[in-house]
Amino acid sequence: MTKRTVIRNGAILTMAEGEQGTTVFEGTLVIAGDRIQYIGKEPVQPVPEDEVVDGRGKLFMPGLVNTHGHAAMSLLRGLKDDVNLQVWLQEYMWPTEAKFTAADVRAGTMLALVEMLKSGTTTFMDMYDHMDQVAEAAADAGIRACLTRGVIGLCPEDVQRAKLAEAIRFAKTWHGAADGRITTAMAPHAPYTCPPEYIAKFVEAAHELDLPIHTHMSETAREVADNVEAYGARPVEHLLRLGVFSRPCLVAHGVHLTDEEIAILAEHGVGVSHNPGSNLKLASGVARVPELLKAGVRVSLGTDSAASNNNLDIFREIRLAALIHKGFSGDPTAVPAATALRMGTVFGARSLWLNDVGTLEAGMKADVVAVDVTKPHYQPEADLVSHIVYAGSGGDVTDVWVNGKRVVSGGACLTLDEERIKAEANAALRRLKGTA
Repeated sequence: MTKRTVIRNGAILTMAEGEQGTTVFEGTLVIAGDRIQYIGKEPVQPVPEDEVVDGRGKLFMPGLVNTHGHAAMSLLRGLKDDVNLQVWLQEYMWPTEAKFTAADVRAGTMLALVEMLKSGTTTFMDMYDHMDQVAEAAADAGIRACLTRGVIGLCPEDVQRAKLAEAIRFAKTWHGAADGRITTAMAPHAPYTCPPEYIAKFVEAAHELDLPIHTHMSETAREVADNVEAYGARPVEHLLRLGVFSRPCLVAHGVHLTDEEIAILAEHGVGVSHNPGSNLKLASGVARVPELLKAGVRVSLGTDSAASNNNLDIFREIRLAALIHKGFSGDPTAVPAATALRMGTVFGARSLWLNDVGTLEAGMKADVVAVDVTKPHYQPEADLVSHIVYAGSGGDVTDVWVNGKRVVSGGACLTLDEERIKAEANAALRRLKGTA
């Protein structure tokens, strides 16, 4: 018999379409198997085999979605701060990452998964190397993930071929795995790290596999200028010519865009993963999110890595997205609280081509987060949506369900050994630094 979980007496925020989706109401939520069976104001009479959860003092909302990151780079948190992107990458990140083993990738990923789950993220997008380790970690943790073998093409042709073959093999192997929680995509790292003919091969593979594409794009002004110098076009036009936008596509950052480029992204249904924390820290700039949203571009939120952020708390990105565009534009309505919250939930799910997560509605997958709203910063109980966006944090999360299974209870991970994971991460860092 399918297990039912009946959550009663909780405040519920569905994030469904329309104004009603951001109206908090007290009611009942029933999970049956991996899906939401019922949600509403009417009480549901439990039967003896049901698990009954008392939801008093908690807000139940859709799981958060992190649409861009590199989980294994949690090992590099704090390695180097306060430098620009190119210096950060070329002088600190890439040399250290070159020493990574598969075990290091697993250690860093597991650390990231603990952080994400405990702060309410139920789905994440990842781009990295040794991706079998990432997929195995995600399967073990019980989280939902869209995974890609990110490929840098600044290497000899035979190495390029091997990397592409590996990316294809990974995508085929893991797409639909872990009870459907894992999906895959193709990921040439960026226009500045992949020659044009190499990107075209990823487009061809994406068509053959019927998979989407994820890539970095227009993150810094220097990147855009270098692209013009090298290829005679800005990154948007460059990727358009190469056919990248002929596939469902999500680009990370999209900071430096013109009106014409925004129109192109809208026309081709390209999503943008907005990474405000990372972009601010690396001084990459502030993306034109109000203009993107107005043009109809789907904008979601990503943390990027813990090496450039330096945390994986999507609640913080929601708050940043709601705040920085007000200050930058001088318009307090630029990104309203409800819109920022949608960027971290349902917009994120749709950006990862997931149509049955991101909202709490009957028939949807049961990816649910419970937040303790009895804390002082949620008082008085004026507007819980406002409180979540402007006052909340991942530290307020108490319980998390993914695919109907509880993976966090009372703030503790049920699927992961947090103490062991922290010890293994620190041991990996000592080896990388030569102090083991």
